Amino acid sequence: MHIIDSHFHWWPRSIFDELCRRKKYPRAEVNRHGGYNYMRRAGSGQHLNSWTEWFDLDKQLEYMDGLGHEVDVVCSIGPFSVSFSDMPVEEGRDYAIAWNEEMAGAQRKYPGRLWASAAVPLQDTRVAIEVVDDAVNRLGLVGVNLPGSVGDDARIDSERLEPFYAHVEKLGLPVFLHPTDVIFQDILDGYDGALHLSLGRVIEVSVAAMRLILSGIMERHPKLKIVMSHTGGSLPYQAGRMDKNSKAAKLAKPVTSYMKRMFTDTVSPHSAGIKFAIDYFGIDHVMYGTDYPCWDPAACLKLLDEIDLSDADKHKLLYANARRILNLRDRQPVKTERAPQPALA
Repeated sequence: MHIIDSHFHWWPRSIFDELCRRKKYPRAEVNRHGGYNYMRRAGSGQHLNSWTEWFDLDKQLEYMDGLGHEVDVVCSIGPFSVSFSDMPVEEGRDYAIAWNEEMAGAQRKYPGRLWASAAVPLQDTRVAIEVVDDAVNRLGLVGVNLPGSVGDDARIDSERLEPFYAHVEKLGLPVFLHPTDVIFQDILDGYDGALHLSLGRVIEVSVAAMRLILSGIMERHPKLKIVMSHTGGSLPYQAGRMDKNSKAAKLAKPVTSYMKRMFTDTVSPHSAGIKFAIDYFGIDHVMYGTDYPCWDPAACLKLLDEIDLSDADKHKLLYANARRILNLRDRQPVKTERAPQPALA
């Protein structure tokens, strides 16, 4: 069976090695698990710890080959996407360009099997738009990563970002919305990250998506394509409450009408949760995704076997929806001339 994993993470070591050289926050340090501990600020919890499996793309794809299916992947950044907005503007721009060039290199190495989305520094709207244009027009990346918060100006629905959303909508790019592990650290700290990883990410992606709705961004940009991670967080389950208690925002339509315009994945280690996402959003709005290497694709495929889907719906879920929603095409040669050299050294 031909499958597309729409929620797949590969992180290039080159970026984290540079972060290890930083003296100021954010920075990183090598850990004993073959990865890095990422530290956003002094005293912050280290919920962005990684391990060997994040960094070897060849071995990641080799594992996919062992699943017994033909598996293509779409690389998104995940919680690390907040880092590019935590730095001074020019430095965040340089790191984002360096990241995007690594992603473009992976696309060239695996044409037609791997697609990747762009890092964007959001602390300056003009720079954000410039980096998106470079990622799409020069490097051929297929989407944009949106963290759940933006540096010190944490709100992703900030008025200053309106031109950014308008530009992404105009380009027709999917926006991968993923929690960042930073907003709720104080209340969810402890238990060696267990509370944050189990509940914090679900809360944060839900809050971020609601900000895009309640601010009117989804109303003003009807073609904005938001891909919400983790089966939509808590929002589908609490949809009635979202409508009942959001009237003060004075939206033109009920909140749920904007929610159902969004897309999501199958990242839920619970077959009933995956089925509810499919029932709520509709089969045309849900894509197979595993959050690999955070979750085992074999486990996800096993859970999907517990859900009664027609062959046509299974094809949509596992392959066709991703091709359509993310506008995936067989890779074409892209320009190789380099943008201004990132000053990472």
